[in-house]
This record gives sequence, C-alpha cells and structure tokens, in this order.
Amino acid sequence: MVVKFFKSILPRIAIQYLVNFNRQYLDGYAVKSYSQEGEDLILQRVFEKKSTGFYIDIGAHHPKRFSNTYLFYKKGWNGINIDAMPGSMDCFNRSRPNDINLEYGIANFEGVLTYYMFSEPALNTFSRDLALNRMENSQALLRKASIRVFPLETILNKYLSENREIDFMTIDAEGLDFPIITSNDWNRYRPKVILIESLCFDLSQSEDNEIIKYLRDKGYELFAKTFNTLFLKLTKSAIMYSTNVSPF
Repeated sequence: MVVKFFKSILPRIAIQYLVNFNRQYLDGYAVKSYSQEGEDLILQRVFEKKSTGFYIDIGAHHPKRFSNTYLFYKKGWNGINIDAMPGSMDCFNRSRPNDINLEYGIANFEGVLTYYMFSEPALNTFSRDLALNRMENSQALLRKASIRVFPLETILNKYLSENREIDFMTIDAEGLDFPIITSNDWNRYRPKVILIESLCFDLSQSEDNEIIKYLRDKGYELFAKTFNTLFLKLTKSAIMYSTNVSPF
C-alpha cells in the first residue's frame, strides 16, 4: 500500500519540481552574473557594442566565482588574471587557457610581504590590520606566507604587448587597493574603465576619497557603484589625448 502511494505522488512531485525550476532559472527573464555584486552586468552595458576586448583582473581569486571577467571570457574576450595565493592559477590555467594567468602579489614596491590566508579565500589579504579584524570577527586564519610582490608597472611591462588597449581593469586587493593603483604607469597603461574595491565608501564624501582624487588626476571620473565597488571611466578629454585608447 505504501509503495503504491509513493508511486502515485512521485510524478506530481517531479512535475512540481520542474515547474519551480523553470520559474526560477529558465523563465527567459533571468540574467546570469558571475560577479559578487553584479559588476559584470554593469560592464556588459558599458561594452555592449564590443564583441571582443581585453581586461586585467588583479586579485582574481577564482576563474568563475566572484569573477568580474568570466562573463567576458565566455564571450571571447581575453586578458591577464593576477592573484597572490599560492596555487591559485592552477584552476585558471585549466578553465581559462586563453588568458595570461599570473601568480604574483602586487604592491607599490618590489619586495616581500606577509600574506594572510583564510578558510574563505576571498578574504585573503596582505593587510595585517584587515587580517586581525577578520580574525576578531571569527574568520579562521589558515596560514601565513611570505610572498614576493612587484609594482603593477613591472608586471605589465613584462606581460602586456606593446600598444595593447585595455578595456577595463578590476582591482580587488582586500585593503591594499590604493597602493596598487599608485604602482601603475598611467602614461602607458590606461584602461577605459577601472573597477576598484573601496570598503566603507561614503557617497556623500566621495570628493574626499583618496582613490577618486588620485584617479581624477589621471583623467578618470566616478560613474557607477555597487555595494563595495567603484566604477571609474576615462573622460572624453582624456581619451582624446591618449595614444593607445580608442573611444567607447
């Protein structure tokens, strides 16, 4: 009797499951994003007329998870992924062989820094203060490692082909984003759009933000924001006077 009962209801359960799955995932209205806060959807709108392009992802973390670039890789774009975590580029090399995948730390000097690695690798950081704060908030520190770091300019000089146009650069360095942008050669390497993490950013005081002030001097302006990510783009006048940047 019990067997007959389950046989009678299982088809209905399966049908309801398929209906619910279709409503949630296959209704034709959902938009897929790989970014943590939908950053790739904003970028997709910015570059909707471009079928191919080039990106740089600093603090890339994972080839797909929380990735601002994977959506574009699937469309045929390619670029450079950089992350300091030992072994991090193994999965990039498997999943994204058309990219240049580099295991480096980026800083505003060449040397060695202590890298703090957590059970949640998206929280890994070179910042001692941020690491201590996370440990105080019950994040499990797995280990520390001494990692060699280089200025961004040094890495791009080595791996970026001459006159390569950079469509966008995304920077997520868990507290050390500002030293990274100051380590670039902004005369040579000028992405059209920059995404950069800024924790605890206050929109009402954006004019006082050190990242925005620094990049404004380089010809950029703030044009969008998600919860923790700022979007800046080259102004039209800056593009006009840049030799290796074409209009959007």
